[in-house]
Amino acid sequence: FFILFPAMELSSVVLTTGCSVGFFRLVNTGVGKAPMPDSAARNAWKWRNISASFVHSFITAIWAVLCFFLHPQMAEDLIETFSVFSHALVSFSIGYFIYDFFDMLLNQKLSQSWELLFHHAVVITCFGLSVLSRRYIGFSVVALLVEINSVFLHLRQILRMSNIAKGTLYRVNSMVNLGTYVVFRINTLAWMTRWLVLNRDKVPLVAYTLGSVGLAIMTLMNIVLFYRLLRSDFLKSGARENKKEKE
Repeated sequence: FFILFPAMELSSVVLTTGCSVGFFRLVNTGVGKAPMPDSAARNAWKWRNISASFVHSFITAIWAVLCFFLHPQMAEDLIETFSVFSHALVSFSIGYFIYDFFDMLLNQKLSQSWELLFHHAVVITCFGLSVLSRRYIGFSVVALLVEINSVFLHLRQILRMSNIAKGTLYRVNSMVNLGTYVVFRINTLAWMTRWLVLNRDKVPLVAYTLGSVGLAIMTLMNIVLFYRLLRSDFLKSGARENKKEKE
């Protein structure tokens, strides 16, 4: 099941990515047809969008962990070593980001979504180059470990849209969300930055530059989002968070 080479052929990559786009479009449609809280009905598009993002995070978080658990050799060489399973994961995620990019572009004001559109464009570019070159797949899977936190980040928004922004469930999720944010988002990005610097001589200039710029942007965005979450859920004196917090 796990092999180093050959990886998926280009046609399989395109098929996997295309099926992923279609899958999340179906999730969006299915959520739209299912009952939703009255409070969420005021912004039905956002409810569908966040629900699809939650599904992606849940699937990807488990998949990324399994990639390293079932193929530990990949952790020792993030540049060349990978499996069909991990190659498929990155292709699957590209499909989600393409779907979400156009979903936001078509349904949300640019002034509200430009940060995430830019984020998605960077991710699609980096993951796309990785999949096509069959290099840095392991590094891409490390990046997808942040989806472990995204499960709780998106669940937080689902609870807020359902008017369940108080009580034990929301409080517990907020604490788990902040904890996993530090471990799987901030620490992961810091580790990736350190790895890139230490392996500078093994990474071509173009890939190094693209990776460095991408990580710098992600780090800045995540620091800002961390502050918003902390202010909204734990610093009661802060103003109510109305800005979009989805990552």
